[in-house]
Amino acid sequence: MPSDFFLILYWWVLILGMGIVFLPLTFFLFGKFWDKGYSFSKILGVLLVSYIIWLLGSLKILPFENETAWLAVLGAIVGNYYLLPKVKSHGLKLKSIVRGNWKIFLLEEVLFFLALTFWSFIRGFQPDIQGLEKFMDYGFVNSILRSRYFPPADMWLAGETINYYYFGHLTAAVLTKLSGIDSVITYNLMIAILFAFTFTASFSFGFNLSISGDKNWKLQARNWKSPITAGILTAFLVSLGGNFHPLWWLIKHGSFQGYWYPDATRFIVQLFGAADNTIHEFPIYSFVVADLHGHLLNLPNVLLVLALIFAGFTQGTFRLSLYLFISLFLGIFYMTNAWDFAIYNLLVGITILLFNYLKYKISLKTVFQTAKIVFSIFGGAVIFALPFHLNFKSLVGGVALVDFRSPFWMLLVLWGFPLFLTLIFLVYLIKQKQFSQLSRANFFVLILLGLSWILIILPEFIYIKDIYIHSHQRANTMFKLTYQSFVMFYLTASYILFNFFRSLKRGIFKFFFFISIFLFLYFILGVYPYFAIKSYYGLRNYRGLYGLNFLKNLYPDDYEAVLWLRKNISGQPVIVEAVGESFTDFARVSANTGLPTILGWRVHEWLWRGSFDEAGKRTGEVQEIYESTDLVQTKVLLKKYNVNYVLIGVLERQQYLKLQEEKFEKLGEVIFISGKTKIYRLN
Repeated sequence: MPSDFFLILYWWVLILGMGIVFLPLTFFLFGKFWDKGYSFSKILGVLLVSYIIWLLGSLKILPFENETAWLAVLGAIVGNYYLLPKVKSHGLKLKSIVRGNWKIFLLEEVLFFLALTFWSFIRGFQPDIQGLEKFMDYGFVNSILRSRYFPPADMWLAGETINYYYFGHLTAAVLTKLSGIDSVITYNLMIAILFAFTFTASFSFGFNLSISGDKNWKLQARNWKSPITAGILTAFLVSLGGNFHPLWWLIKHGSFQGYWYPDATRFIVQLFGAADNTIHEFPIYSFVVADLHGHLLNLPNVLLVLALIFAGFTQGTFRLSLYLFISLFLGIFYMTNAWDFAIYNLLVGITILLFNYLKYKISLKTVFQTAKIVFSIFGGAVIFALPFHLNFKSLVGGVALVDFRSPFWMLLVLWGFPLFLTLIFLVYLIKQKQFSQLSRANFFVLILLGLSWILIILPEFIYIKDIYIHSHQRANTMFKLTYQSFVMFYLTASYILFNFFRSLKRGIFKFFFFISIFLFLYFILGVYPYFAIKSYYGLRNYRGLYGLNFLKNLYPDDYEAVLWLRKNISGQPVIVEAVGESFTDFARVSANTGLPTILGWRVHEWLWRGSFDEAGKRTGEVQEIYESTDLVQTKVLLKKYNVNYVLIGVLERQQYLKLQEEKFEKLGEVIFISGKTKIYRLN
């Protein structure tokens, strides 16, 4: 652990440095926030430096090298320095901001460091980059690290580029380049940094939302207790909160014995039948299973955009610069997790419409202003992501009506807490009587609640078609839509509960009645991470942050081959390894080195390409390369895919029972050998 702690400390210093660089931009965008948006400075830094690097690489201006990464940081330093006069023109002086807010800055920095250290420590009990989709995510990162320009090569379909949302993986690669730490460690550090980003960004959002909605809060009083409490509760709910599934289990079984944490994310699947496979995940589950997937990589960015929209709406002014950055970040959403691009464009549209309604009432000006702004933001987002879009083929196969719907009581298990929040918020609003005079904070919360319910209802009627339409018809649609519902619901939870309590007439019985309900609900939501973390990580044997020990233990000779390739092979020459199914240990060399192979996980390539034709053809060709006795035909196939290296290891011998190993001695030479694992370099 001591060596890991220094790695964590170094990782934190790197991220802190990027945050400090972007403080001028942060203060410029969040100048009216009570904490000046300090927690978002690091997210801004990582996001914008990565975008600069991606743009330079996509336009073939500069290759993705260490020098380019540091040049982008230098450009960010210069840009933020020249932004200082603009910050001052808005009445914000850097020194006075720091002097007046250093306590809240320190609190948020301590929370960030503790969250980073905590989740790094948790990952140390099970750091293996194995299982679920980790091979895919790690393969993307490694392929990007080997790329000179973008889009990066598809490590599982030699000769093609990645046809998936890879920008989030690029941010992991950028931090790996800047830190100089091996990706086998930064994979786990990236999971931890995403947790820390989510925790502190949620804290900031809850903190500022609480103050904006409290008419009695006064800066002069320095009464930070209530907003800080709201911020911390918000951070815990978004980052660690579960749903009512543990409560359902407790009622049904009388205890938590035998509780299995993934059931909370596959509840409808288990009870309604295999024909209606659904997924309804939430952040803590994503952090626990640690797939570096698009929905998790984009989570801090989502919180950033929500904060920007909230800042503009509650301040009563959307500056051009705010529109520009919202547009840029929505463009990044498209490249990181396209579902979020659609969802938050819709949120922008609804928010701008209400903003203009409050300003111009029902009028043509409201309609025209809204349309002009929304289409400008959408168009700008498309332009910002254009180099990605031009090289990307959509995975969407259209929209269709669902064949199954969730029983209402199951939806209550999943969404009972948000329903409770919504009802008491409506009660609170009704008690205000003058709806038209509600605070902008209340209006914004109402928007988030309304959109969240729309996202929950939609998968009960329609779904986006993909390759899983037969056995998992609405799984992906429900997953991606309701994930954002969860985030928006839980961001508003503490605000709603605090305001509801404030609106109650004094009475000791009433107070204790509602506080008891409040504590019980938080216990049920908070018990989930206990079961999830304990089940997945065990918490008995700390193993460190190195992610490839599983390979060393299961396939020691293949592990040595992977290390040799990582150390001795530069660029992205093609290597042949056995073809296997998704979610298995096949494609372990391409995933762990970033070297492209003829075909990796077949079903994933089917998903990314929209057809099994290419994957099916290549499956047979790889088998022929290993098993054919025809030397000429083998040469033809190897040349077709520009193969430089052939691997023969444990899985190749297992997969190809008629393996013709001796022919590779005629086609090339052995350049690596460990036990029965060999690497041939072709002539």
